[in-house]
Amino acid sequence: MRAIDIILKKRGFRTTAPQALTKEEIEFFISEYVQGNIPEYQVSALLMAIYFNGMTPVETAILTETMLNSGERFDLSEFNCTCVDKHSTGGVGDKISIPLAPIVAACGVKVPMMSGRALGSTGGTLDKLDSITGYRSTLEEAEFKAFIASNNYAMTGQTEKVVPADKLLYALRDVTGTVESVPLITSSILSKKIAEGSNALVFDVKCGSGAFMKTEEEARELAKSLVATGTQMGKKIVALITDMSEPLGEKVGNFLEIEESISLLEGKAPEDVYKLTITLASWMLVLGGAATDIKQGTIHAENAISSGKALECFYKNVEQQGGNLQKLMQDRNTRRSPYKAEIKAAQSAYIEHIDAMKVGTAGIYLGVGRNKTSDAVCAEAGVIFYKKSGAFVEKGETIMEVYGKSTKSLEDAMPLLESSIRYSTQKPKARQMILKVIYTDADGSIVEEKI
Repeated sequence: MRAIDIILKKRGFRTTAPQALTKEEIEFFISEYVQGNIPEYQVSALLMAIYFNGMTPVETAILTETMLNSGERFDLSEFNCTCVDKHSTGGVGDKISIPLAPIVAACGVKVPMMSGRALGSTGGTLDKLDSITGYRSTLEEAEFKAFIASNNYAMTGQTEKVVPADKLLYALRDVTGTVESVPLITSSILSKKIAEGSNALVFDVKCGSGAFMKTEEEARELAKSLVATGTQMGKKIVALITDMSEPLGEKVGNFLEIEESISLLEGKAPEDVYKLTITLASWMLVLGGAATDIKQGTIHAENAISSGKALECFYKNVEQQGGNLQKLMQDRNTRRSPYKAEIKAAQSAYIEHIDAMKVGTAGIYLGVGRNKTSDAVCAEAGVIFYKKSGAFVEKGETIMEVYGKSTKSLEDAMPLLESSIRYSTQKPKARQMILKVIYTDADGSIVEEKI
């Protein structure tokens, strides 16, 4: 078997149309690449062929399985139950995983959560957790399993030994213009999530200016691919398409989002954060067998909050993973960067829109996000929103409180934040947060429901 023949088969040749690759061809190509036997220029050629010609759900499932098998994977079979996780394609102010996991865990479902770090305007769950003094966001498998056994959930990052093929392929995709390929995105996401031991997954596929997928149609394509491929691999999969045209919640920043997560677990959260968290929790409870339908799942999730069980579960996780709970409580609502500024209303009007992408980009300057993986983040940086879209503001009224890592960071971020606000003389329509849900029915057909 030769790499060049596989490339030509997927690319097509003159009058011959591109063809689907076999299991043997995909396994050969990926395993030989990981072992260093296929050069990067040939891998780049195959990635470009996939980018232009796509892959079938079967091919994508084989690619995902092959990437999954390139390294270690956590074995959670000893729990003898359906382990459920959630994955978001990322956005601005997206802290949902942090309160979501303890809500679902408090309802009796085991949640093994493997999360990532911030890159670009997309926030990282691990960076937010790391802002808790002492919290260890990278666990060995034995610890991961022990914490899940005692508290129904644990949070960890991807180790070097988990899905090494994805690390290699992603680095090449980043420099060859093939990042946006749906089959490659699908295999990257699913291989890492399945490696943690989950056998059911709920995806939050975001669309809008602050999301990786800018349009609902792009998000829909990815959501369907994730559902089809995950189902092909024998997993229970549900995908929600949600709006990320505006920042999520009232706080954007690593420690700021920990604060908002705690507020949600106390039952005091912005409407958009609460609604999305409860909806995702409901689906996770259905897949995990703790609820018969979404209505019952919603009741269970809301009871977990109102009873205090979800908050108790979160606090237990903080202590299990080395976090200083007393320091967390002392820091709450007081831990702020000394470099501070405010965005005030330029006119008396309604706020029609706050652009998520501009806020996210400003966050990179402030120290919330990073341009490359080696960049440091600032736990105390971020933005607090006192007014969001739909609110009426008087000229000079404070809309945002801004915290940066330095004076220069504020100077760079402020123009972006000011330009992110669009005003109107008319009250804008309420934003629809959740747009669609996509899943497979009993016959294996993909179902799309508009919310």
